[in-house]
Amino acid sequence: MTLVIAFIGEQGAVMAGDMREIAFGGDDSLIEELERELYGGSIASDGDLAERAGAIGVTVRVRDDKAKVSQRDGVLVGEVTETEGAKTSRRRLYATKGGRYAIADVVDSRLRVTQRGGRASNFVVLGNDITKEVANQCIQGGMWEGGGTIQDALRLIMLTMQIAASVTASVSRTFVLVHTDIAADISGAIANDSRKGQSPD
Repeated sequence: MTLVIAFIGEQGAVMAGDMREIAFGGDDSLIEELERELYGGSIASDGDLAERAGAIGVTVRVRDDKAKVSQRDGVLVGEVTETEGAKTSRRRLYATKGGRYAIADVVDSRLRVTQRGGRASNFVVLGNDITKEVANQCIQGGMWEGGGTIQDALRLIMLTMQIAASVTASVSRTFVLVHTDIAADISGAIANDSRKGQSPD
């Protein structure tokens, strides 16, 4: 699980997601140990990750080409994958202009909405412990003034992505940014995904 962050405002919505995908191989308990260290923030760089994985005998494959955010008919969609041992689930964020958003969990190709929001000027973050901590520090640490514009939010999101990439190897330095200035139908997008088996494409 890496980092997707969105700002949902009255004038529009913007969302960013990193592009890193990490595949682990080896003993399950050792993989879980490495994941805990990585997602907890104690492995900062790709070199640290390779060194730690080698030390405990876990193989690691890193790819930085996975687009986790997209824009579909005015609805921004971001998705992160959570792995717990052999169990994998996906968490998806839907956002649009006007403060509307929804978070859904996708487990065994079933989509279940777990949270809905309708408040404008709102940041929503999906990620692991360290990436959420970085995002919250940026948002609450005086870098965001409540009445900021969509451009201010965009700058803060880009800064958050850059800081996160510098403190954890779970996030790529490259990221995808999408935005919308349309107040689109989130419920329709969710219903459509439910019908077609949860593919975000």
